Amino acid sequence: MRLRSRRTVVVTGASAGIGRAAACAFAARGDRVALLARGRDGLAAAADEVQRGGGEALVVPVDMADPKAVEDAAEQVEETLGPIDVWVNNAFAGVFAPFMEISADEFRRVTDVTYLGYVSGTRAALRHMLPRDHGTIVQVGSALAYRGIPLQTAYCGAKHAIQGFNESLRCELLHQGSRVRTTMVQLPAVNTPQFDWVLDRLPRRARPVAPVYQPEVAARAIVHAAGHPRRREYWVGGSTAAALVANALAPGLLDRYLARTGYDAQQSPDLPPPETANLWAPADGPHGHDYGAHGRFDREALPGGPQEWLSRNRGRVGVGLTVGAAVLAGRRLVVLVRTVAGCAHPFRPAERLPTT
Repeated sequence: MRLRSRRTVVVTGASAGIGRAAACAFAARGDRVALLARGRDGLAAAADEVQRGGGEALVVPVDMADPKAVEDAAEQVEETLGPIDVWVNNAFAGVFAPFMEISADEFRRVTDVTYLGYVSGTRAALRHMLPRDHGTIVQVGSALAYRGIPLQTAYCGAKHAIQGFNESLRCELLHQGSRVRTTMVQLPAVNTPQFDWVLDRLPRRARPVAPVYQPEVAARAIVHAAGHPRRREYWVGGSTAAALVANALAPGLLDRYLARTGYDAQQSPDLPPPETANLWAPADGPHGHDYGAHGRFDREALPGGPQEWLSRNRGRVGVGLTVGAAVLAGRRLVVLVRTVAGCAHPFRPAERLPTT
């Protein structure tokens, strides 16, 4: 797939946060963008941004927990915008609370939206992509797909499930020799409005664990992954890389560290929990509200970092390191050869002493 070609892109959870930023990033390259979410006010505002940004927008109100509605949404996109080139699974729901304070229905709802919504979106995309042997599915993941943290059992469980599901699907596509690609983008904490609408039973209002990144950082990674889907996954943010490496090397120590720090790190010291929650209904409500892409953490959120470039250019970095290592090894070899050569000069007979 040519990066510069105009594509038809589906973004779920596109009314706010990361989905909103990703939709605008796709629009900036001229793509046709289908916006899937529940909140109609957020969708309308997102569509306006996409159109002003240079893209073509299609609003499709849908609850990702309804598989039939997701299938119908895919049909609508194909009929209106044309064949789907890229499908971005991003929609989610969450609850901030200790596990025993989350009801069975609430836990199931988070799973239905955050995990099974990805499954339904992937299936809907594949029904159209596989016959054409063309297309890319981007699963928006998280460092929490590898490393669970306290107070987010439902969300972390769903992200872990997405990780396993995507790996299995990737193996199947490779076995079939399909040119349909799937890749995953593992994100750090992001400055989105979710912390002002998520169901929150903590003493103080939920917040992301620092360091926090701007949603445009995630959006750039998603657009890049859509254009370079042969990579199985991308890590975004130094904190994501650090968490995944630490969890691989010392998961038990990380358990204890998060047990000590994870509660306070996820709560704002000066705000009570929000009065509204979007678990069962969109947060914009009957009076209308557009949350936008950014949350309330603009002052501390990072606009990017070196790890973002490293993740996108891992191949170049690998080649550079290989060449550098080869050059260094070559220099050491030259020094060694010269040293050996110096020790191996032909024996010179001792100078004769002058005779008297």
